[in-house]
Amino acid sequence: MNQLHSATACALGAAILFGASTPFAKQLLGDGSNVSPFMLAGLLYLGSGLGLTLTRLLRDRGWTSPALPRHEWPWLLGAVASGGVLGPLLLMVGLARTSAATASLLLNLEAVFTALLAWLLFKEGTDKRIVLGMTLIVAGSVVLAWPGGHMSVDLIGPLALAGACLAWAIDNNLTRKVSASDAVFIAGSKGLVAGGINTSLGLALGASWPGASQLSVAMLIGFLGYGLSLVLFVIALRGLGTARTAAYFSTAPFVGAALSTTLFGDPVNAIFWLAMALMAVGVWLHLSEHHAHRHTHTALTHEHPHRHDAHHQHVHDFAWDGREPHRHRHQHEVQTHSHPHYPDIHHRHPHDP
Repeated sequence: MNQLHSATACALGAAILFGASTPFAKQLLGDGSNVSPFMLAGLLYLGSGLGLTLTRLLRDRGWTSPALPRHEWPWLLGAVASGGVLGPLLLMVGLARTSAATASLLLNLEAVFTALLAWLLFKEGTDKRIVLGMTLIVAGSVVLAWPGGHMSVDLIGPLALAGACLAWAIDNNLTRKVSASDAVFIAGSKGLVAGGINTSLGLALGASWPGASQLSVAMLIGFLGYGLSLVLFVIALRGLGTARTAAYFSTAPFVGAALSTTLFGDPVNAIFWLAMALMAVGVWLHLSEHHAHRHTHTALTHEHPHRHDAHHQHVHDFAWDGREPHRHRHQHEVQTHSHPHYPDIHHRHPHDP
């Protein structure tokens, strides 16, 4: 599997894990327990943050520095503030004043805002094929969540949800700036912040802690559906860029609907199959993309897992056992060539109009 296909697999894997978490979380809410939706949201994020922090401690055999370059800390802090603080707060305000069906529809704006910011503000390269694929994928998720005409008449709720989507879109684009760094640390940091905020909101609104079994199940769902999913999302950002990763990730509602049907017996109708067809065509347009042109790499020094491919022809100033991929700080010299590529961490060059 080449690097592009590996990044695509990570993006779709992130969507599958996150989409799968929804029907299982609904089952947790519907098992006769008194778990508050606000508390559940906090526990899912805490499961993500605590689980990934433990994973990192076990992986590194103790606490180690995240090795995040100094110039990347503002990007990470901005991403955490936007996606871990502002996003959940606006989501809670929106959910409190909007029907569930309307909320599901409006939350599809995250993928749209993410792509628009990537293309217009962060100057990520795209073309008509990618825009069309993105449109079809988002259209499929909108069809799947369409509320049947019962839209909310309270503007505060929809505006708050749209604001939450914008906050997460900013988060996604800022995270791309640090995606070459440790994905487990990045995702774990976001989970701890968002988990603390959502849990505090739940307690402030009168929710109580659930029993031990419900607590452990919620944390496990959060670790897999929010934590591991976000790790894969960050890795996909590294290889695909923001807009394409967001497009693949927006297939998550279909995954959740499919699992609800197969595992929990939810009925299937024509809307489901229409959504699947739209998303399938959109994903195919992305998978079959061929973007190749002559481009120049400027000098760059950074650190990330890599193999000694066409972009990593360097010598080591330390003993190396020959294993790949491996991670160390390395320098890229100026290079001009042509090959198929995505707007990954090595291809963030401008394009002629």
